[in-house]
Amino acid sequence: MALVWLGVLGLVLKWLEIGPVAQWSWWTVLAPFGMAVVWWAVSDALGFTARARQKRENAHRNQRRRNTIDALGRKTPLPRRR
Repeated sequence: MALVWLGVLGLVLKWLEIGPVAQWSWWTVLAPFGMAVVWWAVSDALGFTARARQKRENAHRNQRRRNTIDALGRKTPLPRRR
């Protein structure tokens, strides 16, 4: 996401002709967007995004369990079925 923000910042600075960015070529200014696309493709291929999503889902599931246990007034979690 940082690459996208860097690209947006460079794009705005180039378009408004502010600072040294005004002298840079368009390829240099737009390069962070290309790098972001490559990064996302590589991270998807290596499974980083799937693992992160699974981690968030597990945390959400555990929080729901804790909330349910608290709502029932129990001090210890229910035993898990197998």
